[in-house]
Amino acid sequence: MTNESKEPAGAAEAPGAGGGARTWLREHSELGVCVLLFALGVLVLTDALTMSVDIAQRGPVGPRTVPFVIGGMFLLIAVLLAVDVLRGGRGEAEGGEDVDLDEPADWRTVLLLTGVFLATAVLIGPLGFPIAGALLFWGAAYALGSRRHDRDPLIAAGLSLFTYFVFDNLLGVPLPGGPLMGVL
Repeated sequence: MTNESKEPAGAAEAPGAGGGARTWLREHSELGVCVLLFALGVLVLTDALTMSVDIAQRGPVGPRTVPFVIGGMFLLIAVLLAVDVLRGGRGEAEGGEDVDLDEPADWRTVLLLTGVFLATAVLIGPLGFPIAGALLFWGAAYALGSRRHDRDPLIAAGLSLFTYFVFDNLLGVPLPGGPLMGVL
C-alpha cells in the first residue's frame, strides 16, 4: 500500500498562499461592502455636522438626530461586518434566485432605463414632476417589458399625480408643477 495523503485538494495551502494579495482579496470580497458602508456613514455624519440648525430650536430631537443615528448605524454595521469577515464569516449565495449566470447581461434594458432616468432629470424642470414622472413610469414599464400601450400611460399618469400630491400636499416637499401648476 502507498502512503497517500487523505487531505482534500487545496487544504495544504495556507489561506492566501499561492495567489498572494489577489487571492486574499477575492476570499474577503465582502470587505468592499464594509468600506462602502463606512464611507456612507462618514458622509452622513459629516453632512449632519455641517447642517445649519436654527438657534431657536429647543429640545433634544432636532433635524440632526436622524442623520446622526443613521450615520452611526452605518459605521457600526461596517465595523461588525468587517470583524465577521476577517474572522472567516462568509455570505451564502442566494439559493432562491432564478438567475442564469451564463446568460449575457441585458444591455438593451439597462440602456433604456438609463435613458428614461436621464430624460426625466432633463425634463422635470421645464415640464414639472407630474408630466416628467408620468414619462418616467411609462418609460420604465416599457423598458422592463410591458407592451400594454392602452393601459400603461394611464397607470403612469395616475402614479405620477398620486406621488405629486403626496409629496407636495401631504408631506410638504415642494415638487415642480411645470405647466400644470395652475391646474393642480
